[in-house]
Amino acid sequence: MRLTATTANGLANIDYVDFQVAAPAGTAYQAEDATVGQGTIATNHLNYTGTGFVDYTNIAGSYVEFTVSAATAGSASVALRYANGTAVDRPMDVTVNGTVVAPGVSFPATADWDTWATKTLGATLVAGTNTIRATATTAGGGPNLDKLTVGTAADTQAPTRPGTTSCTGVTEDSLTFNWGASTDNVGVAAYDLYEHGNKLGETPGTVTSKTLTGLTANTVYNLTAIARDASGNTSPASTAIDCTTLPSSDTTPPSAPSALTTSGLTANAVTLTWGAATDNKAVTTYEVRSGSTVYKTLTGTPPANTTTLTGLACNSPYTLTVVAKDQAGNSSAPSNAVTFTTPTCTSDGGVPSSISTLSSGWTIPWGTYWMPDSSSALATERDSFKVFKVTPAGARTQVGTVPNVVTTDGEGGLLGVAVDPNWSSNHYVYFMHTASEGNRIARMTYDGTTLTGYKILLQGIKKNRYHNGGRLLFGPDGYLYASTGEAQTPALAQDKTSLNGKILRLTTAGQPAPGNPFGTYVYSYGHRNPQGLAFDRNGRLWEAEFGDSKFDELNLIKPGANYGWPTCEGTCSTSGMTNPKKTWTVSEASPSGIAIVRNVIYMASLRGERLWQIPISGDTENVGTPAAYYVGTYGRLRTVTKVPGQDALWLSTTNCDNNGNEAAGSDKIFKVAIK
Repeated sequence: MRLTATTANGLANIDYVDFQVAAPAGTAYQAEDATVGQGTIATNHLNYTGTGFVDYTNIAGSYVEFTVSAATAGSASVALRYANGTAVDRPMDVTVNGTVVAPGVSFPATADWDTWATKTLGATLVAGTNTIRATATTAGGGPNLDKLTVGTAADTQAPTRPGTTSCTGVTEDSLTFNWGASTDNVGVAAYDLYEHGNKLGETPGTVTSKTLTGLTANTVYNLTAIARDASGNTSPASTAIDCTTLPSSDTTPPSAPSALTTSGLTANAVTLTWGAATDNKAVTTYEVRSGSTVYKTLTGTPPANTTTLTGLACNSPYTLTVVAKDQAGNSSAPSNAVTFTTPTCTSDGGVPSSISTLSSGWTIPWGTYWMPDSSSALATERDSFKVFKVTPAGARTQVGTVPNVVTTDGEGGLLGVAVDPNWSSNHYVYFMHTASEGNRIARMTYDGTTLTGYKILLQGIKKNRYHNGGRLLFGPDGYLYASTGEAQTPALAQDKTSLNGKILRLTTAGQPAPGNPFGTYVYSYGHRNPQGLAFDRNGRLWEAEFGDSKFDELNLIKPGANYGWPTCEGTCSTSGMTNPKKTWTVSEASPSGIAIVRNVIYMASLRGERLWQIPISGDTENVGTPAAYYVGTYGRLRTVTKVPGQDALWLSTTNCDNNGNEAAGSDKIFKVAIK
């Protein structure tokens, strides 16, 4: 690619070039030249190609049939360019050589009859002449059809799952991770290596081992490999393996940091300064602690010996120390302690004032959603697939189990739940869960006592061991919003034709909601693993999202916006990408659910083991200084839900998951009062 100046002024300053490599154009067949059954050739709308388009007759069975040629037998892409100026989907059956290959294909509304969209399918053609027919299946007939384009099908076949995993050459600070080779119809391009969902590195597709260095002694590393081909298709994660580094030969801890002092105390922050520790090799880490809870970690060789600790809760007492660590993981004695109380602060929405146990005996409660009449809430358990009714007093009763759910030995299973705003008349509830082929959104009937029925509304959302998203929420517009992860395949987040790495918006019948920015299910894109959704008093959608290794995000979601992953993690300056409103390091947050009380966002944090309070600045698009509550007190906090009609929250833990490692039944739901 070359950009050449054509005048004496030369080129403009160029920051970067963003381009996409297009698939081969394929062969176009105009609808007006095809065989039309119960339809007319029309020209009364704009932006069609060729000499016209086909206006289907408004009856079931009207069709357009194309005769196409293929030089060789094999897979092909079949793209239908259409317009649908109504508010109602016009589904069609697509047949190839008389066999239905895609039943009930959705052709949802476009902005108007002058706006065209493309629906692309896969099909297998024979060498020579083929017929491809699109037949309306409802009384509304089909959409207006402009043309059919037949091209070489993209590679959509994923590599097989990597084989047996093992660890060899284990030392105190390194190990070699090995896995069995995957196979692929085209070829494995690379292997991506993960530790508990965070990417550690990659290898070429011809290499099935990697030596990992810079590890901490006597530490368990949970490792998986994922195969990837040149088209970006990824395999399921390999079997996970726990590998433990050897105890360190260096048993000498650093000296204790000295003379810890405070300065610059505000309602939410304080500056700490201390005398540097010494070590027989090198100090590599300082941890700011309250007891065993780590508030902040500083690294380097040597790390800085001053820091501003932010995110403190207002009007709260703190006692802090600093501990030094070396590369072997040896910890010093704590420094002298400093004790202080942050000043009182005010917030448009209040602050947590009390917390009490509402319900106990849970095992990984994931989603919570109140009934429209506020009489009770529904709660899901991720790994048991059970659904419970929970009363305002905390009594719980199992009302059913969602069928067809599978786990991923990671973050998949039974995830979000939502109750139809019109539940009193239709009794519908909705679930997002992992199934055999991927993640699904399904609908069931709930009569207040028992769950029955099961209907798939949307599938084709790819799954993996981690990054499955899973939150469901009804918006003030009456449509269902869903968060999806990128299934450990970062490229999917930027692919607007993929359902992964997105916020989706759909009708209660499972169709793309009218007004969606791309005429599909996609509402926003460029997400890694979003799990928090909440609407504020102005009807704006906020979202919390897991980062990889640097920054977690709080985003204000706007239709059609690109939130950056994998190009951006946190704030960046890339044109066309929307920056978060606030970021945290992954050790401080790793957020899941969010809720809004009055004008304050509350964000539950897993790895950070705290509840973040983030005030929205009036009715602007900005937020104020976050404050952290319950740091390290209750463990991994998963879901936070506003109690209807009260300034209060329900807050659930998932300490029984594979990162918390607590015994089954150890999780709880707390009630938090906001004053």
